[in-house]
Amino acid sequence: MATPIPNRQLFIDGEWKVPFLSKRIPIINPSTQQIIGDIPAATKEDVDLAVAAAKAALSRNKGTDWASASGSVRARYLRAIAAKITEKKSELSKLEAIDCGKPLDEAAWDMDDVAGCFDYYADLAEKLDANQKAPVSLPLENFRSYVLKEPIGVVALITPWNYPLLIATWKVAPALAAGCAAILKPSELASVTCLELAEICREVGLPRGVLNVLTGLGPEAGAPLASHPDVDKIAFTGSSATGTKIMTAAAQLVKPVSLELGGKSPIVVFEDVDLDKAAEWTLFGCFWVNGQICTATSRLIVHESIATEFLNRLVKWTKNIKISDPLEEGCRLGPVVSEGQYEKILKFISNAKSEGATILTGGSRPEHIKKGFFVEPTIITDVTTNMQIWREEVFGPVLCVKTFSTEEEAIDLANDTIYGLGSAVISNDLERCERITKAFRAGIVWVNCSQPCFTQAPWGGTKRSGFGRELGEWGLDNYLSVKQVTRHISDEPWGWYQSPSKL
Repeated sequence: MATPIPNRQLFIDGEWKVPFLSKRIPIINPSTQQIIGDIPAATKEDVDLAVAAAKAALSRNKGTDWASASGSVRARYLRAIAAKITEKKSELSKLEAIDCGKPLDEAAWDMDDVAGCFDYYADLAEKLDANQKAPVSLPLENFRSYVLKEPIGVVALITPWNYPLLIATWKVAPALAAGCAAILKPSELASVTCLELAEICREVGLPRGVLNVLTGLGPEAGAPLASHPDVDKIAFTGSSATGTKIMTAAAQLVKPVSLELGGKSPIVVFEDVDLDKAAEWTLFGCFWVNGQICTATSRLIVHESIATEFLNRLVKWTKNIKISDPLEEGCRLGPVVSEGQYEKILKFISNAKSEGATILTGGSRPEHIKKGFFVEPTIITDVTTNMQIWREEVFGPVLCVKTFSTEEEAIDLANDTIYGLGSAVISNDLERCERITKAFRAGIVWVNCSQPCFTQAPWGGTKRSGFGRELGEWGLDNYLSVKQVTRHISDEPWGWYQSPSKL
């Protein structure tokens, strides 16, 4: 039975509101290429309403409703949201799968992580109260100093389509825990579950204006949100090109941004590994989420002594991946999100061939699937470091391969990128793994695995992969402003200037 797409409007100030221009954007199921519903298209006028609603939510009743409320009050709402996510897990998972194309099992895993993330930040919200007025040690005995952590204010959260609800939650949960009010702008390519999050917030009675959800196109909704003078901070996950535009807009008003951008991450496989275990992690690192992962370890750097045998194993493992409609049981690779993404990935593969690389396996549409934006998991060899496939992010199920002979060569190849998000090393020599870990220029290093992500651990990159960290306590700090308070406690005058009474 088909899963119906709920018909939603924009969520502004706790209510569903028709967009100012009454425009809507079709939702295309990437498995069937059929239109299955539509989402509202916000414009500047709607952005203005949402920002005003968020600003009012922070000052309502002198802030006691939200911004200056006890962390335990905010925690109750976050836990209520988590419980609703769990209650609606089956429905939300199906909506996610048909909206963005990820296998149903992956989408269900995402929903567990969404609920866990809200619960985690509920715990941190409660701890905020106890950690306020943390003392600062001073060298002068006649002063006392402490630190207050306060919500940064109105925050714009702009999120991608590969993990529609999960990455939105990485931003929404800590922002709300901190006491901020937020405007969430998800990608127009996959917004359905973010609108359902708005409905969940309405159902649990979240104070109006605390979370607003605006769907729509980047130039029409995202751009005016990023440049809005009453937005105090922008958190963005997406392409480097869009990140540059957001950073430029924020710079005009000197407002903080945190950016999680592209990647071209390496996975280095040494000669002492179990080939099958290494093969599975290599494929998972690149083909999980249909290859659409910012941290995808899409550059395999394998020791020359095992390269031939390892690549043979990889091909066998790859041919065993079930490619199907995401709702089919056992699906492990679904379609990419859109026709534009599909064409872009095939162009990358075509360019690699024309530059002299070899398509070892994959490279086109699966023969058994006649419609939908499906791309076979692809492995490309005979790659040189000046090829486009080595240097640019594909954001699809495409793995490129180079060999190495020495540890130093492996490190040089791994760091041969403008990006610095993820990285992985696979070896049974843990001392070597530690050396490699220190040598990698990346924000995340996986040892004998690739892609595991935990709410408790920091997530973010270096170089052109952006800056700032999400998740863990670092994620909460993104939305807090630090205020120093210093008090003079001596009864004696300061004595710097001569008192008029002594003249």
